[in-house]
Amino acid sequence: MYLEKINDPEDVKKLDATGRQGLVDEIRAALLSRASKHGGHFGPNFGMVEATVALHTVFDSPHDHIVYDVSHQTYPHKMLTGRKEAFTDPEHYDDVSPYTDPDETPHDLFKIGHTSTSVSLALGLAKARDLRGGHENIIAVIGDGSMSGGEALEGLNVAGELDSNFIVVFNDNQRSIAENHGGMYDRFRELRESNGTAPNNLFKAMGLDYVYVNDGNDTETLIAAFKQVKDIDHPVVVHINTLKGKGYEPALKDEEAWHWHGPFDIATGQSLSDGPAPESYTNLAGEYLLKRAETDENLLVVASAVPFALGMSPERRKRMGKHYLDVGIAEETAVAIASGAAHAGAHVVWGSSTTFQQRVYDQLSQDLALNSNPAVIVGNSGSVWGMSDVTHASFWTIPMIANIPNITYLAPTNAEEYLAMLRWGLDQEKHPVFIQVPGGPVRHAKGPVRKSYDDLRSEVVRRGSKIAIFGLGSFFDMGEKTADILRESLGFEVTLVNPLFASGLDSGLLDNLAVNHDIFVTLEDGQLEGGWGQTLASYFGNSDKHVLNYGIKKDFYDRFEADKLLHENRFEPGLIVADIRAALRRCGN
Repeated sequence: MYLEKINDPEDVKKLDATGRQGLVDEIRAALLSRASKHGGHFGPNFGMVEATVALHTVFDSPHDHIVYDVSHQTYPHKMLTGRKEAFTDPEHYDDVSPYTDPDETPHDLFKIGHTSTSVSLALGLAKARDLRGGHENIIAVIGDGSMSGGEALEGLNVAGELDSNFIVVFNDNQRSIAENHGGMYDRFRELRESNGTAPNNLFKAMGLDYVYVNDGNDTETLIAAFKQVKDIDHPVVVHINTLKGKGYEPALKDEEAWHWHGPFDIATGQSLSDGPAPESYTNLAGEYLLKRAETDENLLVVASAVPFALGMSPERRKRMGKHYLDVGIAEETAVAIASGAAHAGAHVVWGSSTTFQQRVYDQLSQDLALNSNPAVIVGNSGSVWGMSDVTHASFWTIPMIANIPNITYLAPTNAEEYLAMLRWGLDQEKHPVFIQVPGGPVRHAKGPVRKSYDDLRSEVVRRGSKIAIFGLGSFFDMGEKTADILRESLGFEVTLVNPLFASGLDSGLLDNLAVNHDIFVTLEDGQLEGGWGQTLASYFGNSDKHVLNYGIKKDFYDRFEADKLLHENRFEPGLIVADIRAALRRCGN
């Protein structure tokens, strides 16, 4: 009745209070229906419905600029800015990004999928506006634990000196993905409990004006607050107290599980996935670390708001006790703490999604590697089989981390290797270790695996001649399949190598293989340019050897299908075999 008539924010402004409440209810109903069939970010969007309607009632987007932090809470915003079919019509569910995207509409300012960025991005818009003498409102929306990120605090610090319009809407839903961590959140609780009057006010300390809205899920109260600050001539924070997952009881009872959720039965909240959850590398790591904590008094597991990267479920986190530390959304601090703890004798591991580890290059290089402190870093979901939207796809781990001096970059091919590398990395005391969790389903070793990686030598799994295939990490399995096809079609065995590490080359093995091999093939789960395969190719640069490198071409990929992307990069056994046959002809075989 209401939503079907909303094509842009101007239509929202035509509604009265009754119409706005009807619109809020219809947005939630559409979100619930879509999420039950399609899955997606659930809790953040359910908590932001009223605030989104209020923002578009008061402000004049896209003339007024609204920048959403992380932007996984922008489904209601998309519905009010011409994209409602993507949330009401199953045939169009995949038409839009789960994050803001300026390619879709002028109402989205940036492609944003990482956290704590909105304040600084909006500050850039404000400074540019002031330079050209503009008068539009600049609004940064931030919440969901993002305030603890260093960039958010840096942005607030700069905003405190601004002498022109700048509005920060702090969506305080008392949650990150998991629970919030850090002293600032106790102060935010004091502000909520005192109706915004508590003396310990971070925002005022930073030099910003302050407005508190106790019921951040009341549209009319929010409208009044936003009208109060519209066209303001100085920086102000509007602190709104919201409920993550509001409107759906299962999401309110288990906010962590419902931050993002797959398809489910609306009546019960039960997942629609068939059977028990599949075996996962994260769960295996969690089991190992929990057991190790029983005997290793120096074990420290560090998380930065994504505890699932190391299988740290709520129950495991409680049982870990002092052995577990979540620093909140503060990846830079996580690496520095890991380095300091390792220096002081702790057996420390920090795990996160690799897309977030891109934010800590300086700490990995300076705080950790330069000091050779033996912390373990675990990278999760850095694979073509990982997350696929453009802000979370992560193909750059090898070029970024494997080339930092002093870091040993390990690439396990199966569960047993992963756990052996994790155990060895925590036990050794020489240097930092990075472990890239394999992508795709869990694979298991066919025999015993190496226990020590002190001597970094690659493992020859099959010894043959003429052709050597190096299947790094996740792509060892594809290397095996390619070797099988070659053996059957060429009539001789080719050499198959599990490199085990990407932070260097086993030059002794390469020299040995060069005696009776003409073609070297590298397969890696990441960007081709600057990757491990090109390092091997440069080793043979002045020789007559033919090197075929397979990886993902340098680009930004959005909502890709893994199989299609692999095919486009000739990353299939049949295509690789065809390339090898062509190379054989070129070298006279």
